[in-house]
Amino acid sequence: MTKRTSSGEPLTFPAGFTWGAATAAYQIEGAPDADGKGPSIWDTFSHTPGKVRGGDTGDIACDSYRRYREDADLISSLGLAAYRFSISWPRVFPDGAGKVNQAGLDHYRALLDALGERGIAAAATLFHWDLPQGLQDRGGWAARETALRFADYAGVVGEALGDRVTRWITINEPLVVSHNGYRIGVHAPGLCDDVAAAAATHHLLLGHGLAAAALRTVIPPSAEVGITLNLTPVLVAPAADGAATALEQARLITDATANGIFLEPLLAGRYPAHAPAHILPPAELIAAGDMEMIAAPLDFLGVNYYQPVHLRPGDPDHPGRDEEPPQPGIRGVVAYRPEGMELTAMGWLIDPDGLYELLARLAKDAPDLPLFITENGCAAEDYVTPEGVVYDIERIKYLHLHLDAMARAARDGANLSGYFVWSLLDNFEWAYGYQKRFGIVFVDFDTQRRIPKASSAFYAGVARANAVPPLPREWPALRDKPNTVRYKGTGPTRGWRVRPVRRDPRLAGWSVPTGKCRANRRKFRDPGVLFRQWRPRTRSSALATSAASSALRAPPCAGRSGAWGCGASLLAGSASLTSRQSRHSTWSSRLTRCALSQRPQCARSASAVETQAGQMSTWRSPTTPRRHGLLFPASGSVCRVPHR
Repeated sequence: MTKRTSSGEPLTFPAGFTWGAATAAYQIEGAPDADGKGPSIWDTFSHTPGKVRGGDTGDIACDSYRRYREDADLISSLGLAAYRFSISWPRVFPDGAGKVNQAGLDHYRALLDALGERGIAAAATLFHWDLPQGLQDRGGWAARETALRFADYAGVVGEALGDRVTRWITINEPLVVSHNGYRIGVHAPGLCDDVAAAAATHHLLLGHGLAAAALRTVIPPSAEVGITLNLTPVLVAPAADGAATALEQARLITDATANGIFLEPLLAGRYPAHAPAHILPPAELIAAGDMEMIAAPLDFLGVNYYQPVHLRPGDPDHPGRDEEPPQPGIRGVVAYRPEGMELTAMGWLIDPDGLYELLARLAKDAPDLPLFITENGCAAEDYVTPEGVVYDIERIKYLHLHLDAMARAARDGANLSGYFVWSLLDNFEWAYGYQKRFGIVFVDFDTQRRIPKASSAFYAGVARANAVPPLPREWPALRDKPNTVRYKGTGPTRGWRVRPVRRDPRLAGWSVPTGKCRANRRKFRDPGVLFRQWRPRTRSSALATSAASSALRAPPCAGRSGAWGCGASLLAGSASLTSRQSRHSTWSSRLTRCALSQRPQCARSASAVETQAGQMSTWRSPTTPRRHGLLFPASGSVCRVPHR
């Protein structure tokens, strides 16, 4: 149950509180080989079949390498005072070391100048997962050399850009790098090696310490240096005396694994005592002076928060509904989803009180250390309405709850200095490709058009007021979301959700459900075939004319759409519609088949022909082609894009 502020009581943040938005280079920049950039491990990983959903890559993403001024204008229009971005290591050192690529540095100078012209403070992350492939070929973070080369890279970048950057973040989420990339292999470089993961843990921490020292020798004294960790509070359910001991032991092990493995070396200069042996770096890797270098004082700590872990007594070998096994080696305890707790589109728990508990813990462990929330946000089922707007009410609710929790923590003593929403833009979401949208600005990846979502207006209002309004007594229901229908989610996203409904005024009582539905799930069996069922929602006879009695195949488009050629054909199916069928609301038709190649994003030049009485009519959506949904055949663009 979410704790709630008193009705009508807005909570203010400390004076000088920093409000910003965050992105990462590989997720938004595109231009993988422009101006001398070398390959990163994510270039290699995303181009490896089966590693990223739908075969997506970051080759284009949001094209922010060329559109950075437009993105700076977006940040300025929202009234945000800061922008957190990352610098692509292989854009500066194509092979990870050796000769500096001045064109890469010039790009970031231009970006920083654009931010400075708009009065936006820069928070630069040196490493957000895009390790140069040349260094990975020599061992990656499992090799000590990578930490040394990272310090060299930090010194070069700090000297070149130090007069323009307010805050430096050495490494983003080192736990994800070592665990997802080296232990379980779902991220680049895709290894499943406990020994390499343990070595990467130490070398990431050492790289942070060396890079921070290198930065401080070349940047102005006023600039701050820190690191960002993804921290996961571990919350336990009340237990009987017999289970309390096991539950406390499970909490200590889980906390050491999820948090202490990086937090404790930074704050105390040692690895946690309760960490499982297989994740601890072996003693022979830890050279004299390493831990002192790692534990050098921080100017701030960046905190990325998305969800907590809830533990309760249970049988990990036979988990029940909404339960799963905890960390390996823990007995008599399960992780679980509390009853009634909602999930994001990623299947992550929405628990703002976890953020409050995390900040309260950090205030106790490091009371004098300034804290910045460097990432917080949620993926949602976003779409553009026919009116051209994005009503992401799920994200507004998520942000409101978490900002309220953050304000309560600041009021109760947490040393909180700033907040960066994740993310400014919809982008390449790592192994999920383009399926998951985290941005407060919608990106049409076909046209690169940016559309601020409703959540961006809410967030801008909070930033302007430096205060979060009181939580409402009742939240808008998902069924109130414009142009949607409700559906029952399954698997990790179990529960009622919504999907978009595309409406055309000329359909007068008819609707076309699009987005996440059975037809889209069918695409996993055959990505080229997507059928849509049309059903009238009223007894309107507005479409009582007859439909085509035979199908036609449109020729492949000769033009180009966005960055890719089209190369797609569209088959308009046949159906018969009589006035009687319309009146009884029973007509359904297989309407569209898109045989799309993997990368082209649009099909053009198709028509729907109605032959009865020698008449022809064409239908066309009033909206522009975009990723989700069916556009009606007409003389202009028509698009059915595979759901990512």
